[in-house]
Amino acid sequence: MSETYSKLMKYLDKSTALETALVLFQWDSETLAPEKSMELTAKSIGILSSEYYNSLINEDVKSLLAKLGEEKEQEQLDFNQKAIVKKLRKTYEEMEHIPPEEYQAYQELIAKAPGIWTKAKQEHNYPVFAPYLEEIMDYNKKFAGYRVKEGQNLYDVLLNDYEEGFNTKQLDEFFGKVKSAIVPLLKEVVKKNDRIKKEFNYQSFDTEKQKQFCSFISQYVGFDLSKGVIAESAHPFTTKLHNQDVRITNHFFEDNLESAIFSVIHETGHALYEMNVDSAITLSPVGTGASMGMHESQSRFFENIVGRSKSFWIPIFSKLKDTFPEQLKDITLDSFIKGINKSVPNLIRTDADELTYSLHIIIRYEIEKMIFAGEAKITELPDIWNQKYKEYLGVVPPSDSEGILQDIHWACGNIGYFPSYAIGSAIAAQIYYHMVSIMPFCQYLEEGNLAPIREYLKEHIHKYGATKNTNEILMDMMNEPLNPDYYVRYLTEKYTKLYEFCTVKSSKKK
Repeated sequence: MSETYSKLMKYLDKSTALETALVLFQWDSETLAPEKSMELTAKSIGILSSEYYNSLINEDVKSLLAKLGEEKEQEQLDFNQKAIVKKLRKTYEEMEHIPPEEYQAYQELIAKAPGIWTKAKQEHNYPVFAPYLEEIMDYNKKFAGYRVKEGQNLYDVLLNDYEEGFNTKQLDEFFGKVKSAIVPLLKEVVKKNDRIKKEFNYQSFDTEKQKQFCSFISQYVGFDLSKGVIAESAHPFTTKLHNQDVRITNHFFEDNLESAIFSVIHETGHALYEMNVDSAITLSPVGTGASMGMHESQSRFFENIVGRSKSFWIPIFSKLKDTFPEQLKDITLDSFIKGINKSVPNLIRTDADELTYSLHIIIRYEIEKMIFAGEAKITELPDIWNQKYKEYLGVVPPSDSEGILQDIHWACGNIGYFPSYAIGSAIAAQIYYHMVSIMPFCQYLEEGNLAPIREYLKEHIHKYGATKNTNEILMDMMNEPLNPDYYVRYLTEKYTKLYEFCTVKSSKKK
């Protein structure tokens, strides 16, 4: 090992330990911490964040990174070490221009804000959260301004943090292609919606029984409770300390069975990615997903392509019926599959069907663009949100909780994150078409044998962490970069088949 790299590792080990402590604080604040705790706890988070900043942003690290850029040093590094140095150099360049006192203040702010968001959501009261959101957006504009390059807009800086190489020009083209395919298809689907019944989903389902079934289905998909934890939070999420400690949360509604089921499958998809990162890199800057889009591709792949397929439910539908025998006694597997795939424009992104899902993302993307272009004030966001929902989906939120306050992302400072969900859906479709061409994909699901599917994803995606970027992974796996045409094809084929299958034939005698 390079002596220079060994010296750098001492700083990396410290920064990783501090980052782990901060992850634990975040986990606690969203799952178990008492409501009034964060005002004081945020100070501790701020101090730890400052120590994290200082462990990376200093002259020693800067000097070591410069030396590791030399050819003779590069020759001494293996593939993983080169990727770690590259990632750390990118992190250094992102953080070095932010004054340490501003970095600490911002970390304290986003430690407090999720608690304020939760309270505002519970009380349907956006004005409680609005000042915090305005401050978060101001910080993000300021931080992006420290890094912006000539000819680049501020929002593009943040988009690149989550999906390297993507900017508003590319995303406008991507969303334009998706929207032009989805909107006309959705109009045709809505005309036939009364032919798919879904009332079974909205009965009363005991939440304790839901928790038991969700624990079962998460483990069935592959979640390993010996190195994972499932808890509850206002908004489901996944986090990790390393590949031996991966944590997911869920949220339960007594009158909506599928919400928790598909949330836990979604988060399990994220968790499998983190659990399968190679142990050699798990405690390093590349010990996580290649990008947020690639991460979302795994959660969306398991939630929708696997989890909403008939093949997946063939071995386990009887267990769901046994869990809720009264509510599901008259529900057949076929009617259940139609119900969980029914496309109905609704208010909530996390409960959206696959066809309308990207419209939810487009709304958030357009609002973020407006904020950074100075075209929308924070106080105006509820009205803008509601107008866009009416225009794109034909529904209007009855309260802020079902509208502007439904997602926690902005409270956590995740600005520019939302497009990754749509990119992830597109990647998932591309992976699906590749996998069905090389293995008996549906047969594995019908047999209840998800191991070959998980193993393939582990060997071609998960184990690499962030040592490769999204297109490098796709090129190595299928010799093709990201291609949204697969996503359009997937949605068109799925919903055409679903709704044509449900077409009522005329019984009129000739």
